[in-house]
Amino acid sequence: MLALPMAALFLLSFWTQSGFELDRTPTLANYAELVRPSAEPTVWFGIPFHLAYPVPAILMVKSLVMSLMATLAVIALAYPMAYFLAFRVHRHKALWIILITVPFWTSYLLRVFAWKVVLGFNGAINSGLKTLGIIDEPLEFLLYNPGAVVITLAHSWVAFAILPIYVSLEKIDRSLLEAASDLGDSRWQRFRRVTLPLSAPGTVAAALLVFIPTVGDYVTPTLVGGPGGTMIGNLVQDLFLKQNNAPLGAAVAITMMGIIAVLVALFLWAIGYARIRSRRL
Repeated sequence: MLALPMAALFLLSFWTQSGFELDRTPTLANYAELVRPSAEPTVWFGIPFHLAYPVPAILMVKSLVMSLMATLAVIALAYPMAYFLAFRVHRHKALWIILITVPFWTSYLLRVFAWKVVLGFNGAINSGLKTLGIIDEPLEFLLYNPGAVVITLAHSWVAFAILPIYVSLEKIDRSLLEAASDLGDSRWQRFRRVTLPLSAPGTVAAALLVFIPTVGDYVTPTLVGGPGGTMIGNLVQDLFLKQNNAPLGAAVAITMMGIIAVLVALFLWAIGYARIRSRRL
């Protein structure tokens, strides 16, 4: 059920479309369009893109950066919560896990709308600051920018990261921590030498679980991102539904998937290589 739609999308990327006419003759024209050079570069945040159609490349880089920021924020939030649940909660752990999943009792769309209400011009933050007399006019930078997208993505995906990290921490043999303590390690040294390395598989799994789907998210950028928070998923949606160019949209999607696959493979290789070197040392 997963392979068939992917195969259809891959096949579609080799077709071309003109108006309402779909030409099924295999061609690399769509991929060539994505890499067609241009003499005049398009500069985005100091990065020159020598492409005639630079929008996909810019949005790919932008999406990767925003997704990485959201992933780092999620891990920074999820790890302490998972640690507390694994090492500090001794009773009713099932109840705590249920409470963590409470945000999932509502739809993803409603959670995004909730942040739109919080960050909006007349939202909770601006209204609170105006009531306290800290500001006279609403803060416009809170909404419709990449920062709002990162915040919303982090909140929406943090529960997904807590559970794998918690499972990894829960499986740690407590006798190893006791042995480290008996050998004179401080609390920080025990965490750095024992807890953190042994919880790395769960942390890596959580990071990948968040990073991969957030790169292609288009709902959150649409609702809270505005023009400045547009991501690659919005371009794919636009090519399929508005510009009536599904083959080019498929080519963009396949290219992005290939880039993500390469980055994930390099990331896993780097972790494996670092683990092998640490064992040798």
